[in-house]
Amino acid sequence: MMKHHAVLLAAAVLVILTGHALAQEPVETPQWVDLFNGADLTGWVNVNTAGDTWSARDGLLVCSGHPIGVMRSEKQYENFILHIEWRHMEAGGNSGVFVWSEGAVPEGAQLPKGVEVQMLELDWVNLNKGADGELPPIAYVHGELFGANGAVTIPDNPRGSRSKSIENRCKGKGEWNVYDVVCVDGVIKLAVNGKFVNGISGSSVKKGYLCLESEGAEIHFRNIRILELPSGVIAPEQIAPLVQP
Repeated sequence: MMKHHAVLLAAAVLVILTGHALAQEPVETPQWVDLFNGADLTGWVNVNTAGDTWSARDGLLVCSGHPIGVMRSEKQYENFILHIEWRHMEAGGNSGVFVWSEGAVPEGAQLPKGVEVQMLELDWVNLNKGADGELPPIAYVHGELFGANGAVTIPDNPRGSRSKSIENRCKGKGEWNVYDVVCVDGVIKLAVNGKFVNGISGSSVKKGYLCLESEGAEIHFRNIRILELPSGVIAPEQIAPLVQP
């Protein structure tokens, strides 16, 4: 099943990015769009964090990590490729980007419903030992994918309900990491620093907002870009509710 999804995704992206060579009429070729302009937070909306949680500094999107919460994109996205670069500035830092997420957080919660693409600093495993002193699985650090707060997914590489990366490729504190996230028709494939190593399928949500996560530690983002792909067949219940301006 995993190979089947990968073949379908590769074929779809190849056809799209070659400009629909078999089309009888000219079709506009998808273009990359910057989601962060390097100067301010245009295009993003604070959902449930403080006024100074997010800022633009020296061409970077800086998150202080406090309080826990998210900032969302102004618009929703369905099928797309997301390119995002990030670095943690503290040992054991925790963050992530939510795709196909809701643009509001339920009362009493801190994070939205959606699919999370995990971003954890390498020392997280050493700083979060269990009561018996046992370390959590190392793969948990490296680009884990999972449905959060009610979203359901089928993991390619199961660790419970989550999907773990099959190869550890993330770099540590102060070093830049590159995620390329392909999201098509309920299927997600994640490349970490230039290699695809994780994925999920069968997502119960297939269209929604992007959310950047603040979760207790300073993290920097840059080069956030999206390439929107054609829509698919989607049911109303697979679309996140629109948030009114």
